[in-house]
Amino acid sequence: MPPAGRPASPPDGGWGWVVVLGAFVSIGFAYAFPKGIAIFFKEIQGFFGTSYSEVAWVSSIMLATTYGAGPISSILVNRYGSRPVVMFGGLLCGIGMVSAAFCTSIVQLYICVGFITGFGLALNLQPSVIIIGKYFLKRRPIANGLAMAGSPVMLCTLAPLNQFLFDNFGWRGSFLILGAILLNCCVAGALFRPIGVAKQSVKKQMTEEGKETPKEEVTKTSTEMSNPTYAPAEAKPEEEEEKDCCEKINQYLDFSLFKHRGFLIYLIGNVLMFLGFFAPIVFLAPYAKHIGIDEYSAAFLLSILAIVDMIARPTTGIIANSKWVRPKIQYFFSFSIAFNGACHLLCPLASGYTGLVVYSIFFGLAFGMVCAMLFETLMDLVGATRFTSAVGLVTIAECCTILLGPPIGGTLIDTFGDYKYMFIKCGAVMVLAGTFLFIMNYYNYRMLAKEEKERKAKEEDPKIVRTENEGRSNWNKETLHDGLELEPLRDERDGLKTEVNGTNEV
Repeated sequence: MPPAGRPASPPDGGWGWVVVLGAFVSIGFAYAFPKGIAIFFKEIQGFFGTSYSEVAWVSSIMLATTYGAGPISSILVNRYGSRPVVMFGGLLCGIGMVSAAFCTSIVQLYICVGFITGFGLALNLQPSVIIIGKYFLKRRPIANGLAMAGSPVMLCTLAPLNQFLFDNFGWRGSFLILGAILLNCCVAGALFRPIGVAKQSVKKQMTEEGKETPKEEVTKTSTEMSNPTYAPAEAKPEEEEEKDCCEKINQYLDFSLFKHRGFLIYLIGNVLMFLGFFAPIVFLAPYAKHIGIDEYSAAFLLSILAIVDMIARPTTGIIANSKWVRPKIQYFFSFSIAFNGACHLLCPLASGYTGLVVYSIFFGLAFGMVCAMLFETLMDLVGATRFTSAVGLVTIAECCTILLGPPIGGTLIDTFGDYKYMFIKCGAVMVLAGTFLFIMNYYNYRMLAKEEKERKAKEEDPKIVRTENEGRSNWNKETLHDGLELEPLRDERDGLKTEVNGTNEV
């Protein structure tokens, strides 16, 4: 039975699989929706007369807001729990997309789709990841892999659905319908039943407190009254009001993580990785249309990518949960990032539709591997207790490169008139990030092993000293008992000479 007032241990099943289903939906929309609306970009670009880089800001702002609002989402989860936060986020998503249907400029799309919908998706993403960590421990990699599979499933569905909606209702009518679809996040959030404290322990604690309270209060009151520095309890609120804003924020976000070696390695590697992570997906369909492929075939490339991604995520979760991979899961994550970058570097070689299909298959595999381990590796480094704060701090740092990634790719396309430079940039950045993480994780594992060895040595030292002292005292007792004569011994610790058996009789 867990101690009173503490959360119950993760059940690793039961209602947890229903929670995984809810996370499947909410995480799916959070990741897939910014990529799925790329289907409308070419038409929105022609409608407002904008460039590639300007229309790419819609997805960039949405993704950056989704990640940048991570600390706010973490604070709200710590304060209110995952369920109400996700339901409120679903409501914001619906409002944002319905408002976007009435926009008359690209700037208004930035606000409605980018900021409002993006913030709603942020309130879906972090709480869903956090609550899985509360429901699962031993099967956590598998649960994360299944929940993360919601992204490719949603992308596989949204890509042809968006094209169908556009053909029949235009982009404005499509945004209205998508706003209604996003309200399903509220239903997903309703499944996130919180894990409470153990009821029996709480009842027992309340009973004991009820019995002991009168005696404690009398003793406490008499002690305080006898204290010359006694002050009334009314002075406490004044002291609380004097707390700095940083101290209050630190109650919800653990800034000591910036002293954590593994966390800093993860943060630097991921910030670099996200500079080239989302741009290839955003521009895959427009690139296919650019080289003369029809609209439905271009949208189908995203579906192919999503289907492979959908299979790759739970498979990666199962592999990562194995006894061979889980102890060194950071190496597996580093390889996945470098593999992702290699796919982008080879993409310019795919000149026709068949080549793009092959690229989409390998890209879906690499993308699924990275996403399946994205949060599992962070939890492996910092632990479940500090994971809520870690997610918030990581996402706020990542939002800068997420914001800049697609627009930089769009600028390269506008400058050179060719998509291959965008793919080469993304590939080079991700190979660099994977290499950095591999080298630094090797260093981190070596340091952890060294620290663990030193810790064990320190724990064993007192035992060795105690054993030696006990052996020496036992030896002295035996020799005295046998009547053997001893020479004067020097006490090394006190520096004094003591004669054990040198007394002369007169």
